[in-house]
Amino acid sequence: MNKKTLKDIDVKNKKVLVRCDFNVPLDKDGNIADDTRITSSLPTINYILEKGGALILMSHLGRPKGEANKKYSLLPVAKRLSELLGKEVIFEVSDTVVDNNVKTAASSLKPGDVMLLENTRFRKEEEKNEEQFSKELASLGNMYVNDAFGTAHRAHASNAGVCRYLPSAVGFLVEKEIEIMENALNNPKRPFTAILGGAKVSDKIAVIENLINIADNILIGGGMAYTFLKSMGYSTGKSLLENEKVELAGELIKKAKNKNIKLILPVDTVVAKEFKNDTEFFTVGSDKIPENFIGVDIGEKTAEMFSKVIKESKTIIWNGPLGVFEMDNFAKGTNFVAQCIAENKEAVSIIGGGDSAAAVEKAGLASEMTHISTGGGASLEFLEGKVLPGIESVDDK
Repeated sequence: MNKKTLKDIDVKNKKVLVRCDFNVPLDKDGNIADDTRITSSLPTINYILEKGGALILMSHLGRPKGEANKKYSLLPVAKRLSELLGKEVIFEVSDTVVDNNVKTAASSLKPGDVMLLENTRFRKEEEKNEEQFSKELASLGNMYVNDAFGTAHRAHASNAGVCRYLPSAVGFLVEKEIEIMENALNNPKRPFTAILGGAKVSDKIAVIENLINIADNILIGGGMAYTFLKSMGYSTGKSLLENEKVELAGELIKKAKNKNIKLILPVDTVVAKEFKNDTEFFTVGSDKIPENFIGVDIGEKTAEMFSKVIKESKTIIWNGPLGVFEMDNFAKGTNFVAQCIAENKEAVSIIGGGDSAAAVEKAGLASEMTHISTGGGASLEFLEGKVLPGIESVDDK
């Protein structure tokens, strides 16, 4: 990795502006439902405190659409962080994120102090990466650390803009994400298997295009599989289908074949009468989907076929569930594959955030995986071989 990391900078007596990913789920009463994203940032926070720095933390939460909205305030995060750190986290309520009170509080920070700014997306300039807001944020500290992989694929004021005005580095969380992903893509232990699911082929086209040059096996499930099956001339009933991508799916199958990459599609599929858990459902061959039924999961033969490939793999990257995993009756394929990955102790297993991470958590297998990415969208763009602006903006070593 060619970017400066925390260990490359001296934070002693400095005010360090840190972009975290505190975009935590809140319940209906506004309490934090899962604080994983907060605890994930603790290694970076504690390291800066131990080395004698003061902290000014910033993050977004939800989608307040560029307006101050109490519902998306980071106050609950400040409270939880205070408990975790065992010290007060200074939090100034501010509709503009940076105002005179915030500036005063920031200027009087001493080494060991921690301050959290209000939701950066209270300002519409954040997502537009506008210079003025980047400057306001940067004016609060002496150096900047990006520890939010979840927003690394976006060029916003709080992750890319501030880099223009302050010396910068990546935090431990981002460093780990980049190293693991780079190793898997640039120097994988083989066989290297990519498992791709989720609803749409269009979300994964660039990933498949990139992985055809790198992977040995590509296993395809989820809603996107039906567009591939359609390209083989099968009827797909009322399953999810992207008609305008059928031809492209056919081309990807050919491309994989020409490169000797095994692109494996479901040979059987669970079909349901309606899109709900307690409806009539059964398993059919992939070429025998009845016209009034919806494909909702991979079938047992497909799961077996996938499991054989997974068992022999040494690097596994998984992005996207293989069925409607939110409904218990149609989570079997996803859970079975999660179990197979967990059982392969020799492989490096990388779960690409988002729904795949949720599925692994739900199956209680998170601790069995080598790495669960903290950013669904960011890890997807990484797999596409794209440059991530939030990381690219950080100073090189």
